[in-house]
Amino acid sequence: MPNNSDYCAELVRDADRDRYLATLFAPAQHRDALFALYAFNVEIARVRDKAREPLPGEIRLQWWREVLSGERTGEADANPVAAALLAALKNYGFVAAPLLEFIDAHGFDLYGEPMANVGDLELYGIQTQSPLLAIAAGILVQGSPLPETFTLDASVAMALGKILTDLPRHASRRQLYIPLDVVDRHRVEREAIFAGQATDALRAALAEMRGLARGHLAKARETLRSAPPQVLPAFLSIALIEPTLSLMDRADYEPFKFQPLPAWRRQWLIWRAARNPARIFGV
Repeated sequence: MPNNSDYCAELVRDADRDRYLATLFAPAQHRDALFALYAFNVEIARVRDKAREPLPGEIRLQWWREVLSGERTGEADANPVAAALLAALKNYGFVAAPLLEFIDAHGFDLYGEPMANVGDLELYGIQTQSPLLAIAAGILVQGSPLPETFTLDASVAMALGKILTDLPRHASRRQLYIPLDVVDRHRVEREAIFAGQATDALRAALAEMRGLARGHLAKARETLRSAPPQVLPAFLSIALIEPTLSLMDRADYEPFKFQPLPAWRRQWLIWRAARNPARIFGV
């Protein structure tokens, strides 16, 4: 029977292979803590898929809030992800507050409300990605938290890349993460998005989103020049963003039939970035 650490590693390997591969480039003594953090992310990110309705999803998110607040000690001990996460936070001296904000931000995923504007989307990206980057980086430097300024633009770029890739899945659930100000500026019909219609207007809106992602990637590249080299494994999966955006730039790009980078290429890009950190940003 696998222990908590093995369970978390297997969960991340199956559900978030990019971060799993990136973690293999981390020092061995830090991998269990990183897998616990990323397994927690998997659990939260798939609440909408498992719950399907807002109320069960809210109940599940509340359970995690109470776990992190120390209110469900017995239940947490029996849950391999919760037990491993709490142990990691304790061992490295981290407080749970950023992860509570992370849970709150994912409450948006449970409902059909559209993303109102670019500012809201950027904030969502920060709240759902920055805690993971900051804590992972902190683990890699023996518990010293990484200043938030190092993670903000990287977080938004990661969120934008995922939102663009997941457009077909979101549209099938009538969820709209493409901000309304972008949709309205390009005169995109929302029902056309939900119907999976790749109109010229939608293509223009998505091109704007790719430009926004690249802008944040460029800022992240400059910011991370002064980051401690030990934190590199926390940021390796960013190396997949620019190649993914480049696929979407092609004339034959079909937003609702998009095929992500194949597994072999994703693995190669992460390996290449681990050898040369400049490659994280497509340099």
